[in-house]
Amino acid sequence: MNTFVAIDLGAESGRAMLGTLSEGKLVLEEIHRFPNQPVRTPTGLYWDTFRLFHEIREGLTKAGRERKLKLDGIAVDTWGVDFGLLGPDGALVDNPRHYRDARNNGMLERTFAVMPREEIFQHTGIQFMQLNSLYQLYAIKLSGTPALDVAARLLFMPDLFSYWLTGAQKAELTIASTSQFYNPAEKRWATEIFDRLGLPVRILPEIVPPGTLLGPLLDELAESCGTGPVPVYATAGHDTAAAVAAVPGEGGDWCYISSGTWSLMGVEQATPVINEKTLALNFTNEVGYGGSIRLLKNIAGLWLLQECRKAWAAEGRQYDYAQLAEMAASAKPFAAVINPDAFLEIGNMPAKIAAYCEKTGQQPPADPAQMSRVILESLALRYRQVLESLEDVLGRRLNTIHIVGGGSRNQTLNQFVADATGRRVVAGPSEATAAGNVLIQAIGAGALKSLEEARAVVKASFPVTVVEAKSREGWDGAYERFCALTK
Repeated sequence: MNTFVAIDLGAESGRAMLGTLSEGKLVLEEIHRFPNQPVRTPTGLYWDTFRLFHEIREGLTKAGRERKLKLDGIAVDTWGVDFGLLGPDGALVDNPRHYRDARNNGMLERTFAVMPREEIFQHTGIQFMQLNSLYQLYAIKLSGTPALDVAARLLFMPDLFSYWLTGAQKAELTIASTSQFYNPAEKRWATEIFDRLGLPVRILPEIVPPGTLLGPLLDELAESCGTGPVPVYATAGHDTAAAVAAVPGEGGDWCYISSGTWSLMGVEQATPVINEKTLALNFTNEVGYGGSIRLLKNIAGLWLLQECRKAWAAEGRQYDYAQLAEMAASAKPFAAVINPDAFLEIGNMPAKIAAYCEKTGQQPPADPAQMSRVILESLALRYRQVLESLEDVLGRRLNTIHIVGGGSRNQTLNQFVADATGRRVVAGPSEATAAGNVLIQAIGAGALKSLEEARAVVKASFPVTVVEAKSREGWDGAYERFCALTK
């Protein structure tokens, strides 16, 4: 039996998950959960980074001092793109910013004025989004802050927490590939981009593959948390890469949706697909476990529903996600369609969606039930659009959509996806990210031999729900309206 702790930090909450691997099966147990709330100051929107590390320590303390467990490994995964800058002394020179910080506004255009988007894509194969690490770094440079002048090292968020656990300053490959300054074809940093933009190459750390042993837990942590010496691994540091590693797919006719705050929809490929078509479609080529390529599209995801829920709670109307899904299922179909990717900034989401509907000549949703249905239907329509683009790029039909992550528990959305696309949907596991985190640690520790063996463990350990299309009535008409809005 092997026991691991997966620290899984999402954009809304974080958890310490205990993973026990025994006789070909994995059992996951949440031992510590905590909110992940950004902090707005007069200078911008930041992650509460030190609080997050405090919560990581709390999770390890529950495993060690309270449960007295002997751990075989610890690893951290987080969302993509965000980072911290360290000075020569190893301390942060500034608190890490949130990817939705307004400082990033306009950075795509200012970057393209120096280096055309076609050249950047040729080097990186990454989807253009103003939140990408590249544009965050360029925003720091243009702001005139001395942070870049004194910075000695850049560490992405999972790498930063791993550094605080071990003292090792490394960049894990999957998280590095989200930055838009990693070259997946040549398997190196795209230093040409740094040179053109005047960014310091010296801050780029050594890249290590997922499954790498970073070192033992620092003595102070091992003592205070009661774990004793524990190996700390670089798992797939990007939470989506960890989730995709735990997709129980078979054959070559499936795609995945890692469903949460973001929806990341794509396929696994052996090599990057960097050409005029993927550039025009704004696809991304991120690296997965074993050097595979996750050819995918970033979609706004359940972020819209999360923000609506916050706004309604502020008005005294409390709903959990299961209630909202049930309410959406009973609401009027196809009352309005929206482009989920048009809503990226924090703020009063119900008001923003209502304004979008008015601007596009549609009746705004009248209540939370109707608003929830509009969001979920529009997500399903966006998935259909991305599915068609994927099939166009690949030249083949994808018959099954695997939905993993927390969003796979939303049965209403799962049914909408099946109905909108006419494809078979396989929902689960909902804890794919934590499972992938643990299983990649297990491969690094020698408890498992390969990704294929890890996926066999997933199939043996976690039930899935198969969803077939029930009624496609109305979906084609709604899709025509959706495509007209997003062309």
